[in-house]
Amino acid sequence: MNPAKALDPFVVGAVSSRLSSVLQEQQTALVSTAFSSIVRESLDLACAVFDSKGDMIGQSVGGTPGHINAMATGMHHFVSAYPPETLEPGDVLFTNDPWMTAGQINDISVATPVFRDGVLVAWFATCCHAPDIGGRVLSAQASEVFEEGLAIPIMKLFRAGRPNADMIRVIRQNVRTPDETIGDLYAQASANAVGADSLLRLMDEYDLSGIDDIAAEIMSRSEVALRQAIRAVPDGVYRAEIECDGFDGEGLTLALALTVADGEVHLDFSGSSPESKSGVNVVLNYTMAYSSFAIKAAIAPDVPHNAGSFRPVSIEAPEGSILHCRRPAPVASRHSVGHYLPSLIFRALAQVVPDRVMAESADAVWMTVFRGKRSSAGPFLFSHFLSGGAGARSGKDGLSTTSFPSGLRAVPTEVFENLTPMVQLRRELRTDSGGAGEFRGGLGQVTTFHSRDVDSLLINANIERTRFAARGALGGRPGLPGFFGEDSGRSLKPKQALTVDPAVPLEFRPPGGGGFGDPRARLASAVLADVAGGYVSREAALSEYGVVVEFRGDPNAIVRPPEAFVLDEDATREARSS
Repeated sequence: MNPAKALDPFVVGAVSSRLSSVLQEQQTALVSTAFSSIVRESLDLACAVFDSKGDMIGQSVGGTPGHINAMATGMHHFVSAYPPETLEPGDVLFTNDPWMTAGQINDISVATPVFRDGVLVAWFATCCHAPDIGGRVLSAQASEVFEEGLAIPIMKLFRAGRPNADMIRVIRQNVRTPDETIGDLYAQASANAVGADSLLRLMDEYDLSGIDDIAAEIMSRSEVALRQAIRAVPDGVYRAEIECDGFDGEGLTLALALTVADGEVHLDFSGSSPESKSGVNVVLNYTMAYSSFAIKAAIAPDVPHNAGSFRPVSIEAPEGSILHCRRPAPVASRHSVGHYLPSLIFRALAQVVPDRVMAESADAVWMTVFRGKRSSAGPFLFSHFLSGGAGARSGKDGLSTTSFPSGLRAVPTEVFENLTPMVQLRRELRTDSGGAGEFRGGLGQVTTFHSRDVDSLLINANIERTRFAARGALGGRPGLPGFFGEDSGRSLKPKQALTVDPAVPLEFRPPGGGGFGDPRARLASAVLADVAGGYVSREAALSEYGVVVEFRGDPNAIVRPPEAFVLDEDATREARSS
C-alpha cells in the first residue's frame, strides 16, 4: 500500500465512514439470520472490525458495552492463540472463556480473519449471548465456573470454510436449545463473512493492499480527541461508593478513586468487596469494558469508538476482588454487579462536571429465565429482558423503561407469548418510581406474567436494586427499588432457580432512576403533565414537588385527558413555601 495514500485525509475519512456502513451491514445480517430472540429482539450482541493485530477500528451502532468493549480487548487473545501462519481463508475462531472475552460463559465470541491475496489484513468479530450453554440455568447459584456450562477454549469453528462437525456435535449434546445455540453461531460466522466481503470490495475500490496504516490514523484521532476532552476536566482525585444487592442478601460495595491528570483518567477500585462465593463476580475484562464506556459517554460521547479511545483510560482492581475475580470463580450473573460501574463513575464525576453525568439508573438489566414443561408441547426455555428507569440528567428527565448502561431491548409481548406458554397480564409504567427532581428520573414498569398449559415452571430472576434504590444527584430524590414476587405481594428470592406454582401470577417491578436537582425547582407545568400522563401521582406531586393538582370530572373515569387536570396555583405557592 502506498503510505502517502494511506495517510491522505480524504482516504482516511472515506474509509472510516464506509466502515461504519459495513459494520451496520454486519449487524443487520446477524440480527436477520439469528435463531434466538435474545439476539433478534433484545440485541444482546456486538459487532466490530479490527486491524491485522487485533486492535478495534470500529463497532456497529447497536450492541452492549459489555460485549463490544470486552471483545475489543479480548481480540488480542485470538491473535495470540492463532498467528497468521496458522490460519487460512475460511477459518473462523470462537470461544466463551469469560476471562478472555465478555465475562460470562453464555457469551460466545466468533472471530473471522480476513485475507487479501493470501495476507491477513483484518478481523471481523461478533459476540452474542447464547440462549443456553448447559450447566445450571443461568443464575448466581454456582460455586465454580465449571458448574455454569460448557467451556470452549479458543479454537476453530470453521476450517477453510467447513464446519468443525465434531465441536458442533459436542455443543448440541451439552445445551438445552441445540438448534438456537448452533443457529446463532452460524449467524455470527455469516455476519462476519458479510463484513469481510464488504471490506474487500472497499479495499478494491481504493486500491488498498492493507488497512493497518489507515486504522492507526483513525485510532490516533480518537485518542487525541478523548485526551483533549479529558483535559477540560479539572485534575484531581474524585471518590465514590455504591452498594449492590449481591446474592441472597450478602450486600456488596463498589469503591472508586477516579484520578484525572494530564489528559488521562485512572480508575482505582481498591476497597471494593472481595470476590463472592456466588456467581456475581466480574472479570477484569468486563470491569474495563463498562469503565471505559462510562468515561467516554460522560466526557466525549461524540468521539468515534475504537482502540484509540481506550488508551487514555487505565483500570486498577485488586486481584481477588469482586471486580477482578480469579479463575475458577463463578461469573454467570456478572452483569448484576458490572452494570453498576457507569453509575459509580458518574457519581465520582458529578463532583466536578455535574452537567455531564446522570443520576444513578436502574443499572443491571432484569433478565429472567423461564423453564418449564408444557402439558401438550414438551419443554421450553426462554430468556426475557425487562428494563427499569434511567437516571435524570442536567436539563433532561431520565428515560423510562430503558436499559442503561447495557442498551438491551425488552422482549415484545407478542414475541414472548408466541414462543412460550406464558401470558403477560399487565405491562405498564410504574407510577412514582422515578426519583423526584428538577428533572425527574425515568420510570420502571410493572409486568405480571401468567402461565398456561404448563405442568411445571422454574424461573430464575437475575435482577438487582431490590434493596438499594438508585440515588439522585444534586438534590434529586432516589427512585423506587425493584420488587420480584407473586402478584399477591409475596416476594421471591432473585438470582436463583425457583420452582413456582404455574397457577400463581408472577409480578416484576423494575426500579426507577434517580432524580436530578431540587424537586421544588421543577416547573409546575411539568409536574401537571407528569400527573396527567400517569408518571407522578397527585399525592407525590404535593409531597415531592409542592404542587397541588386537582382533577375535574369523575375521578373513576378510565380515560383522563390532560385537560381534566388543573393546577391550584395558590395552594402550590403555599405548599412550596412551606
